[in-house]
Parts: sequence; structure tokens; C-alpha cells
Amino acid sequence: MDRENIIYLFLLVLTFFTLQTSTASQMFVSHRHLVGEWRLLHESIGITAMHMQLLHNNKVVIFDRTDFGHSNLSLPRGRCRYNSHDLALQKDCSAHSVLYDIVSNTFRPLMVQTDTWCSSGAVLPNGTLVQTGGFNDGDHIVRSLAPCTDENCDWFELPRTLVQRRWYSTDHILPDARIIVIGGRKQYNYEFYPKNSRGDSAFSLQFLKSTLERNENNLYPFVFLLPDGNLVIFANTRAIILNYKENQVVRELPSIPGDEPRNYPSTGSAVLLPLDENRPMEAEIMVCGGAPRRAYRYADKYKMYMKALSSCGRINVIDDHGIWEMETMPTRRVMSDMLILPDGDIIIINGASRGTAGWNNAISPVTTPVIYRPNVRRDNRFSIMKAASRPRLYHSSAILMTDGRVLVGGSNPQEYYNFTGVEFPTDLSLEAFSPPYLARKHNHLKPTVLSIDEILTYKNSFSATFTVPTFLRIGTVSIRIIAPSFTTHSFSMNQRMVVLKGVVVVAVSDNSYKFTAFAPSTKEIAPPGYYMLFVVHAGIPSSGVWVKIQDST
Repeated sequence: MDRENIIYLFLLVLTFFTLQTSTASQMFVSHRHLVGEWRLLHESIGITAMHMQLLHNNKVVIFDRTDFGHSNLSLPRGRCRYNSHDLALQKDCSAHSVLYDIVSNTFRPLMVQTDTWCSSGAVLPNGTLVQTGGFNDGDHIVRSLAPCTDENCDWFELPRTLVQRRWYSTDHILPDARIIVIGGRKQYNYEFYPKNSRGDSAFSLQFLKSTLERNENNLYPFVFLLPDGNLVIFANTRAIILNYKENQVVRELPSIPGDEPRNYPSTGSAVLLPLDENRPMEAEIMVCGGAPRRAYRYADKYKMYMKALSSCGRINVIDDHGIWEMETMPTRRVMSDMLILPDGDIIIINGASRGTAGWNNAISPVTTPVIYRPNVRRDNRFSIMKAASRPRLYHSSAILMTDGRVLVGGSNPQEYYNFTGVEFPTDLSLEAFSPPYLARKHNHLKPTVLSIDEILTYKNSFSATFTVPTFLRIGTVSIRIIAPSFTTHSFSMNQRMVVLKGVVVVAVSDNSYKFTAFAPSTKEIAPPGYYMLFVVHAGIPSSGVWVKIQDST
């Protein structure tokens, strides 16, 4: 028996004699009659939140596009951006990016030089945001922003770094710490950043061309890293398993039932459901919403707004014989965001019930978030939350924050900043939605992490101490890590949750406990880098604490 198993058995026996269990009826609290809360954080941050990424210093990088014209936020110290290629202003002294501080609820302007419209991003293991592509003079650019504790960090841009033009492409961090950049408008290929010593070129991917339609419907493909190291790529109605190392399609999945497109501009959303190391490994993707095949043409040409799709499909992509399980959302949705919450549920937020993505191509906003519980009975999985006070349509976004709230911003269906004379004006506000697990009635069950091993190494055990006012029983505690997402255009790139194995809890003192768990088994299950770690007790998560997963040294 190896050392790790000996430690685990010892702690398990110790736990049995240390803690008193309670009845099964006390195991998990019910959120049945709770609908969450909204809070306005800022009426205006000066720009519209088209893209968002949380960094491990609890600051959020937010940006829109440079070709919008003047924003409502000036660059500091009299700085201006001079760009002869800009389609709106060749001299622009306003900001198009901000850094939002979650803790202080403040923000400051950042300087971005080239156009970031409809671009992509991922975070390197050292915590640096790498952001790729965009429109116009930004389509071959790689930009980076490293977290800092002072007020000096800003964007750094590398011109002509990408091999191909990347506009509406998707990024994903890989186990070897490279970023794969997939697709984009008229790009049926993928490339890597950083390149290897041979200077990789782009690799052809015929699948992207075969899913192209008259109205495209295959941009911003949904991409997820699987536990076996391959990628699942979903575009339009189809999906493949790709061995990117060999540039080989391993197999094609069944088309999603209904034969209606789910990617931009039909713009549904997708998520990789939590990976659980406590059971035989499954990898389920879930795809929700979208718009009918003709929706873009009807909205763009005739201003006729077709009903959005109400269906969701989930499939175990590891199973060679996996089939789609279809469900119906309480509301039709196009352009919604899907985020994994700390308790393992999925929130579906933002969007519209008619139309599609594009300039003024949607009406009938859906302001009520929906929470989906993937592990309960099929007819009891959806719950409707409290409605927001403002619509979030084209060019809105949402991310999970460490305190468990969802940060929501954006919505600009206009081609420029436009605040008057239109049905859905440019929205510069920032809001937070608090899911039901943050309700005050659950405070007695909410854990607080006191100390933790901040560096986790693959397969090795680690520990943390936490308090909870009313402890129920051992079996109600789980430890989960979440990779923060780069969210834009209704897809949260790189987000993933892993439920850690070998969790053992022992009492340290009154209301104080220590858990031991094992870090993820492989880089394929959890690529190296920073994650939010949550202690979940009886379905109520702690605030997240940052840990870094890396190889042992």
C-alpha cells in the first residue's frame, strides 16, 4: 500500500471517531423557494463589458472594442491612442478596457492599442492573461496582461504574432501550458501560442469548413479539454473529438437532435459539466439555447425575429456510444451565458427569447436567470431566479467571482456607443447576481477557509482548516476547484470544475475543522495554473480561495 493510501485510511478512521453524524434529512439544504438577489455595482464603468476575465489577484479585466468611438472613460494622465487604422477615431483619448477590483468595487482605465472586437483569451499557468486576435488591425495581435499589486500593470501587445487572422475564434489552455487558438471567420484551422522552437504554422481542420453555412453558425466553436487529453469541438450542430497532437479526428459525435445551430451568430452556449474524481471519470458537455437556422437572415434583412431555441442537450463524450439527452429550459434563450457555480449547479443568464446575435438582431430580452442542477431528477433540474432590472443582449458577458456572486455587464446591440433613440441602448453598467446559496438563512452552514496549502501538486495530498457555525456531517463536505473563464459572446472559455477526491474531515476545535484531499490526478483533468477552491458544506459553498496547481519540484 503506497503512502498516500495509508494517509487516507488513517484520516478516515480518525474522522469516524472524531465527528458525530446527523440524520440523512439534514445533509443538504433546499433552495426551493429562493430566487437570488441582484445588486447594481456601478451605473457606468465607462465601457461596455464585451469581454471579461477574472485574475488570481481578484481583479477583472474588462474590455470592448477600439472602433466604437469615444467611450465614457478617459485615459489617465492625458494619454491618447493614435491609430491610423482605426475605423472610428484615429486619435482617441478614451479607454476601451478597465481593471475592476472586486474587493474595493473600484476600477481604473487600461490602454489597449489595437482592435479587440470579438477576440479570445486564456490564462497561462503563471497567471498572465493572454488575449488573441480581434478585428481590423487587431486580428493578428497577441496581447498580455500580468496581474500586479500596484497601479502600473497594463496591456502589452505583440504585433503580427498569430499565423492566421483570428476573429471569432476560441482559445483553450492545454496541459503543456500552451494555448490552442481554433477557427475564426474564414479560418478552418488552428495554431498554438507560444509556438514551439520550430515555429509552428496553422494546422488545417476540415471540420470547421464542413460546418460552415450561409450565415456561418460555426464561429466561436465550443471547445473543451477532455480527461484523456483530446479536445471536443462543437460547431453548428456537430462535434468531434480531436487529437490535436497528431492533428487527427478521433471520432465524430452524433449531431445534436433538432438540427438547429448553436454557435455564432445563432449563439447558444455550452459548458463542460463538473469532472468528479470520486467516481469513474465521465466528461459531459451541455449545450443550451441558440436560434433557428434562418434567424440571422430574417432579423438582419427583414427585422423579423424568430423564436429562440428552448432545448438543452447533454452527452457523455468519453462514452463511444454516448447519445444526447435532451431537456427543455423554462425560457427560450439566445445569447445567454452558462457558468459553473461553486455548488456544481449551472447558471444560465442574459440573452433574448427572439432573434439572434448581431447588430439589433434580437428583441424580447430574458432577464430571469435559470439555475440547472445536473445531478437531480430530470423533471426537477431547472429553477427560475429573480429578474434583473435591465436587459443584457448582444455583447454582454458574465463571470463567476471568488465570493460566489456572478458579475454581469455589457450589452451593446449598436454598432457604436448609442444611448438615445434606440430600443436597447449601450449599457455601461456592472451588476452582481447572488445565487440562492448566498442567502442569509444559510449563513450558519457557510464554511470559511482559515488557512490552506496554496500550492497543490498533482496526485499529492494537501490540507486546509475551515470553520462553520453549524456542522452537519462528514458526508456533506466536498472540495471543488474552478478555473476562471474568459467570457465573451455567450461562451466561457477554459472554465472547468473538478471535484477532488479523498476528502477527509476531522474536528480541530469547536466549529473548526481540517480537511485533507488530493490534488487533481493529471494535467489533462486540470491544466496547471490558478484555480478558485471552494469548500462546500451541505450544498453551501465557502468563498473561493486561490490555489496554484503545478508539478512537484
